[in-house]
Amino acid sequence: MITPADASLAAEKICRLAPIIPVLVVEDPAKAGPLAAALVKGGLPALEVTLRTPGALEVIAEMAKIEGGAVGAGTLLTPEDVRKAVDAGATFGVSPGATDRLLDACEEAGLPLLPGAATASEAMALLERGYTVQKFFPAEASGGAPALKAIGAPLPQIRFCPTGGVSLKNAGDYLGLSNVLCAGGSWVAPKDKVAAGDWDAIEALAAEAAALPR
Repeated sequence: MITPADASLAAEKICRLAPIIPVLVVEDPAKAGPLAAALVKGGLPALEVTLRTPGALEVIAEMAKIEGGAVGAGTLLTPEDVRKAVDAGATFGVSPGATDRLLDACEEAGLPLLPGAATASEAMALLERGYTVQKFFPAEASGGAPALKAIGAPLPQIRFCPTGGVSLKNAGDYLGLSNVLCAGGSWVAPKDKVAAGDWDAIEALAAEAAALPR
């Protein structure tokens, strides 16, 4: 079991590991270990593996073996997703939104969750339950950094990890906000570089992201 307050404390520690959490859609589990190693070596230890591919749970299991990394499961939608993610070795979870069933499942499984919110009402509902660290998603489609700044003004208790449309070009806009801990982005692991096994290039992209000020 984990309380919402403790879940948020754990999520905050993960968010403070680096300015960017790579959001990873990995098709081939054989690429998982080298990819995770390159990202961690580049300075991005917190990794979000989205449950959007058939081998995602195997990818999580492989990445969990890499020393120095903290591997989480993204796109958690159901209690079954939570159980499978924990069994695979995920140490935190990320969801695009939040439902009572999903929150209950994460709390019962002891899995720290970064629950998604896109509006003030959604953020307030999560805050009411005790979640002070949340994912702002989809960030760009929901108004970007200006919207997140505006939402944060009356809700200073909440810290966010904006995800969705975040890139190297606009990451600084989010990281400069007082209510942002880190941001989630997929640009640090381009599909072509992963497919080619160009781990040096991915490490360089990770290092560039890790150096972003916040």
